Amino acid sequence: MDQYDVAVIGSGPGGYVAAIRCAQLGKKVALIERYTTLGGTCLNVGCIPSKALLDSSHHYDLLRRHGKDHGIQINGSFDFDIVSMMKRKSSVVSKTVHGINYLMKKNKIHVLYGHGSFLDSNAILIKSDSGQSTIHVKSTIIATGSKPNTLPFIAIDKERIITSTEALSLDEVPRRLIIVGGGVIGLELGQVYLRLGSEVTVLEYADRILPSMDLSLSREMLKVLKKQGMIFHLSHSVNKVTRNEEVVEIEAHNNSGDTVQFEADYSLISVGRKPYTDNLGLDKIGVNTTSSGQIETDQNLQTSCPNVYAIGDVIRGTMLAHKAEEEGILVAEYLAGQRPHIDYNLIPNVVYTWPEVASVGKTEQQLKLENIEYKKGQFPMSALGRSRASGDMDGLVKILSHKQTDEILGVHVIGARAADIIAEAVVAMEFRASAEDIARISHAHPTFTEAVKEAALATTGNRPIHI
Repeated sequence: MDQYDVAVIGSGPGGYVAAIRCAQLGKKVALIERYTTLGGTCLNVGCIPSKALLDSSHHYDLLRRHGKDHGIQINGSFDFDIVSMMKRKSSVVSKTVHGINYLMKKNKIHVLYGHGSFLDSNAILIKSDSGQSTIHVKSTIIATGSKPNTLPFIAIDKERIITSTEALSLDEVPRRLIIVGGGVIGLELGQVYLRLGSEVTVLEYADRILPSMDLSLSREMLKVLKKQGMIFHLSHSVNKVTRNEEVVEIEAHNNSGDTVQFEADYSLISVGRKPYTDNLGLDKIGVNTTSSGQIETDQNLQTSCPNVYAIGDVIRGTMLAHKAEEEGILVAEYLAGQRPHIDYNLIPNVVYTWPEVASVGKTEQQLKLENIEYKKGQFPMSALGRSRASGDMDGLVKILSHKQTDEILGVHVIGARAADIIAEAVVAMEFRASAEDIARISHAHPTFTEAVKEAALATTGNRPIHI
């Protein structure tokens, strides 16, 4: 029986990063992956392929709608090829996965393919099509991730009633696409197909899209996406989704209680994700889970079984790849006798639509609920020279700081490159900076990040220069 210091079950961002950090700290590591490629959901059917399609469709949409504004003349036919887009997406995924394979070899991590499950707290059974084997381990990190969720009355057929996995591999552009759920995944994939010519309709149970983000961002994003042509029905409770040959029929109730009918040729069910903890043998080792299937852990991400840890989507908190990575590093360093720490309040959230949306820290609504006195400063992207030069005029930066101390409590951005801009806010908040600190930092001109400085100036007393 092969013996290892650490076994990691699942090779997504949390799992493979945990494996690398454990190896760097001198541990003998086994990485167990049930599928034939490394990288988990993020690299294969999540973050990476969706961003590849978002970028491809953005290039097409930019030239189609704004080429003439930039003096670009397109002679002859101008069209896209969905098959070629999908091939490029697959190529991006393949190269990224190949990079993970290289990192495993570089760090001398043993990759074992098959489904891993616990025989006991120190023994893991690995089953694959070629047979089965057992390894002995001192510690195990569960990093099995999540899978698309659905509603009890919806049967996913993976043809017309689909999840994000199938939406990333369609061989045609839907004429009409209905998205159930106005969260991150639905809006990102909805924008991909909107750019390619689909009539995209979003049905959202809540009274706003992106319900977990700051209300200012939700409102601004709704306005922008409507301007782009996306159709929204908020406060709509979907209660029936059925397929009639090539048509998907959807029934919902609006906020007045009236029944509303919708039809499309595809429906993307985007109502969140659920942790993947099935058939891991958790009951054999006494690992406690919640009613939703999440694994319960302490502050060190240790489960109720002392030598078993869990990270990423299978535990509490937002389901983000970079959260899982930080947790993987935390466990690896804890196992090595170090005392790492994660400030979950400073893990940024990003939506990769265009404009992008990014947020870190407290929302204005949370501050009100917690009775924390705060100041607010806001600056529109349209007032930036960089925005006018690129044509990216939509969006804003909003900074919330403590009323007495001026410490930054939350930063919320919608606009071009918001996913990159938010890193400045994370760094500032990690060092407990004030809005005045950012206001006094020189920002290169012309850049999108100047909006952060101007919002900080607005926060510290109506001092913005360019509005």
